[in-house]
Amino acid sequence: MKTTFTAVTEASFVRKTALGVAGLAFVGGAVAGPASHAFASPAVHAAPAMTTVAQVADSKPGMDKLVPHGTQGAQSEISLSKDQLANAKAITDTAKKLGMGERGAVIAVATSMQESKLENLGHLGDMNDHDSLGLFQQRPSSGWGTPEQITDPTYAATAFLSNLKQVDGWQDLPLTVAAQKVQVSAFPDAYAQWENQAAHIVQDVWTK
Repeated sequence: MKTTFTAVTEASFVRKTALGVAGLAFVGGAVAGPASHAFASPAVHAAPAMTTVAQVADSKPGMDKLVPHGTQGAQSEISLSKDQLANAKAITDTAKKLGMGERGAVIAVATSMQESKLENLGHLGDMNDHDSLGLFQQRPSSGWGTPEQITDPTYAATAFLSNLKQVDGWQDLPLTVAAQKVQVSAFPDAYAQWENQAAHIVQDVWTK
């Protein structure tokens, strides 16, 4: 794993969004993954976005439980709007409801940060990466649900976490490995950069 972050530029599909984070570029890879018991095959995924980069050295109490393997590589951070925080809260509440704890919430929030920057993205027309939608860029054509379902934050989080829950030993996997088991991304290492901020978000909203 690299110690400094460089935005990936090699992908063949590029789409940009003006939904609250200026200058973010989403780059997708056309990769399909295995179906789960409850939801079908994974989405096409976003590559690393251009963000503020911060090297993490975090010893805040409780972080060892939320980030048991430590962060991998340089960590990125973005400022979040009220809507983005509300989406993170919806993901966290879903993890709690499914009995997947704070670690499950961190994995899910970090995954959504990479896929959509916690924006509940609708269809972006010609800029869209296939038919990917919502917080986790799940695809109706791959069986994740209808567009209306996928763009419901609770449904989308339930779909992601239900698939994660079926991964043997997911609790003990590094975040990149756990997220990749569900998302089957063309850029699996990209999830690592959001683990520190995701852990702080989950810690802040878990009891609210």
